[in-house]
Amino acid sequence: MTQHVSDIMTSAPVTVEPQTSVTAVARIMRDQDLGAVLVIDGDELRGLVTDRDLVVRSLAEGGDPEQITVAGACSDDLVTVTPEDDLDHAIELMREHAVRRIPVVDHGHAVGIVSLGDTAMERDPGSALGDISVARPNT
Repeated sequence: MTQHVSDIMTSAPVTVEPQTSVTAVARIMRDQDLGAVLVIDGDELRGLVTDRDLVVRSLAEGGDPEQITVAGACSDDLVTVTPEDDLDHAIELMREHAVRRIPVVDHGHAVGIVSLGDTAMERDPGSALGDISVARPNT
């Protein structure tokens, strides 16, 4: 039976606007236990920003993280899938583009994110990646 992205994606993704400060996004990630959020400009998906992006593209460059916006930290050359796409296609795109997360769009609007962890939990929940993906982080 064919699995679709909608079967495993995280629905209702957390979004921020491009002018949101790096500090505010980091707090959202911490408070909601997220590794990535989508950057939305109006109704348009502008990018995806990960916790690593915040460190490498913003904090490491210096400056005041309260003043630096997420616009400069987000990945804007996005690969996307639709909820109806085959899960195998999403996995193939992750491999091809070496990404861990892909935004899910429906008629131009972001409706979810599918991650490498989601696919691991679905396809091989007993694997190390599947175990790590379901584990709560140590705080």
